[in-house]
Amino acid sequence: MTLKIKDLPPIPDYVTGMTDHQYLQAAWDNGPVARDKFGFLTAFPYRLMQSFMDDRWTRQIEMEGMYASGVTSGPMFEFVGNVMLFSNGDVHRRRRGPLARTFAHKLIEQMRVDVAARCERLISGLVGQGDVDFLDRVAGPLPAEVIGAILAVPDEDMPRFASHVYSAIRGLSLVSPEVRAESDADMAHLMEQVDELIGARRNAPDEGLVSSYLDKVSGGDLTQKEILAQMVGLVLAGSDTTRGALAATVSQLLQHPDQWAMLVEDPDRWVAGAVSEGLRFDPVIGSMGRITLEDRDIEGVAVPAGSLVSASMLTALRDPDVYSDPNRFDITREDHPRLHPVFGGGPHRCLGEPLARIELEEALKALARLAPGMTLVGEPARLRGYGAVRTVSACTVNL
Repeated sequence: MTLKIKDLPPIPDYVTGMTDHQYLQAAWDNGPVARDKFGFLTAFPYRLMQSFMDDRWTRQIEMEGMYASGVTSGPMFEFVGNVMLFSNGDVHRRRRGPLARTFAHKLIEQMRVDVAARCERLISGLVGQGDVDFLDRVAGPLPAEVIGAILAVPDEDMPRFASHVYSAIRGLSLVSPEVRAESDADMAHLMEQVDELIGARRNAPDEGLVSSYLDKVSGGDLTQKEILAQMVGLVLAGSDTTRGALAATVSQLLQHPDQWAMLVEDPDRWVAGAVSEGLRFDPVIGSMGRITLEDRDIEGVAVPAGSLVSASMLTALRDPDVYSDPNRFDITREDHPRLHPVFGGGPHRCLGEPLARIELEEALKALARLAPGMTLVGEPARLRGYGAVRTVSACTVNL
């Protein structure tokens, strides 16, 4: 018998004390798909997450997220309407193409030396200072500084730049009117600042990424609003996710002293595995939401075209059909898929993956080299939430 989405049992209530993983595993125990609190289909296995990424029968969410939040105008609304992340088909290809060519792997790999130097400077200045707020002093500044350097943000403007970034990105989620107003204000400041930096590169081209991008869009059909949106999108996508992933990975390593000791002993050998496992074990992306383009039967459920379907990243990345002993944190794991699912798939796969991996790898290597005796102070960092970019709790370490 074929069910409708409304006939599915809802995801069970959260029980105080559960982790996000335990909560969603309990939902999966009732079946591979469930109805979330909004009445949409949520899937748990890896195979369905992969299926949902197929552009032949699903598409990326566009303005629906803004409309669901009651947003119909303002800086964030304008950004979402012009950025490649929330577009599909020819519009997406037109917006992504120049940035994809700019983000050639060789160009990004050349940034490793600069990223390593920034990690060295950030961390060496904190060693011996006692307890350190890891989010405010390392995990937050690093990605903001790297993106700021790409855009040639002056050093004296970097703190203000980072503040705008981490405030503006909140507006991509369902938030209170007060947070929405703050986010919009900071998005307006961020767009103005990035627009000025683009203008500076137009007047004085250099060998950097922005000049390379501007060269590739020159004479093309992207509007100025679209060009600005892609640069702002690069800033947002390259900051908050890396911040949360670095804090969560360091937290897991320090909760598994044997794993941390392995990394300290041979950082070059184990750092790539540590990054991949950190991204899997507690992913900074909670789920991937898509909209169906055709009627489909999914696990015995009739899902009509135009339905919102969501794949849980937390359960998919602990699917025992893909990962051996999936609830074990193991930086020596050899069963990661060739393409890490946390970076998405298909035409929308994250362009910033090489840069994110460089930042995470170089930060971990610097920590292993400069602070081998690093310890957690108090509660470990926790990523929380089930959808989109998850939030990260405080993380204090002693270096």
